[in-house]
Amino acid sequence: QKKSKKSSETLTFKRPEGMHREVYALLYSDKKDAPPLLPSDTTQGYRTVKAKLGSKKVRPWKWMPFTNPARKDGAMFYHWRRAAEEGKDYPFARFNKTVQVPVYSEQEYQMYLHDDAWTKAETDHLFDLARRFDLRFVVIHDRYDHQQFKKRSVEDLKERYYHICAKLANIRAAPGTDLKMPVFDAGHERRRKEQLERLYNRTPEQVAEEEYLIQELRKIETRKKEREKRTQDLQKLITAADTTTEQRRAERKAPKKKLPQKKETEKPAVPETAGIKFPDFKSAGVTLRSQRMKLPSSVGQKKIKALEQMLMELGVDLNPMPTEEIVQMFNELRSDLVLLYELKQAFANCEYELQMLRHRYEALAKAGSIGPLSVEGAHPDGQTGLGIEEGKGDTKDQIIDVVGAPLTPNSVRRKVGGAEQGALRSPTQMP
Repeated sequence: QKKSKKSSETLTFKRPEGMHREVYALLYSDKKDAPPLLPSDTTQGYRTVKAKLGSKKVRPWKWMPFTNPARKDGAMFYHWRRAAEEGKDYPFARFNKTVQVPVYSEQEYQMYLHDDAWTKAETDHLFDLARRFDLRFVVIHDRYDHQQFKKRSVEDLKERYYHICAKLANIRAAPGTDLKMPVFDAGHERRRKEQLERLYNRTPEQVAEEEYLIQELRKIETRKKEREKRTQDLQKLITAADTTTEQRRAERKAPKKKLPQKKETEKPAVPETAGIKFPDFKSAGVTLRSQRMKLPSSVGQKKIKALEQMLMELGVDLNPMPTEEIVQMFNELRSDLVLLYELKQAFANCEYELQMLRHRYEALAKAGSIGPLSVEGAHPDGQTGLGIEEGKGDTKDQIIDVVGAPLTPNSVRRKVGGAEQGALRSPTQMP
């Protein structure tokens, strides 16, 4: 007899492609049960377990009376409190902080605290209010008896109180100790409040005028920084020109050496302060001399075109035979020409700014709205450069800073185009 064995078939579910593991775990449990058709509450899965409260006995609360130690009238109040805390002090009484106002005797007052402007009764009244209102001097001034005593301001009350406190502290201190007590400056406090009141009572016109003046001051500072930067750039160019000229003269006076003995031929012949800084080839391997004649990327297209035009006017080949001497001389010549071009540009900018200042001054002189002038320097043509420091006018449109507005390169090129063309036509005039 053959016994048929029934194999137990188990349902297996595979995770669909594209479904994340976390989502699949939410749909199917570890028992490989089918997903429920309706939402069900189960203890398995990504669920937070509810807090299990203990079975201890709840601490009893009791409705009990209490008194606040900060009050001196003995008022009785009631509130809910734990039964274990019965008989303890009110916990919030520790937050009631009071100021310790010093107490002086009759002898101390007569010897150290006497003042002709204050009587002892008025001083006692001040210290009594200070204890009652915890040195809230605005409240003390409001509760002060101005009918019986002289009318005092808040600053007067503060000055009298802190003066007595400092005197008592120095008197009662141990001998040999120097206490540095702060002193209340009543005059400074009065001036501060007056300034605050004036600031608060400003009209909208005054506020707008102040904002306008602040904006103009920022513009003046910006223009001043730009002028200083242009002056530094011009000074660098002049220094570079002087250094290059001195170096050329020294090289001409020095005896010439033979070419095979020169070992520093790969170093740039022009110092860093010159018009062009040629790259220094220090890498191992073979290099061409023509690579040393290539202009660096720091030179702009405008300078390159001007340099080519100047070389063509001089009759110099743009691509000469790259021997050692020719490479050195060609690089020096181009560096000097670029430096000359930059100096001419800076000179043209200064001439344009001077002309603009002259026109502004003439316009202000005709309008009659200029103030005192300060002479900054005289020019070779007999005219004087003037800087207007102050302008007095009734309107806000008056010119405050006439030293010169910042110029853009395009405006300079338009205004001083003729000067630049002259610089290009006369390249032989070296600085």
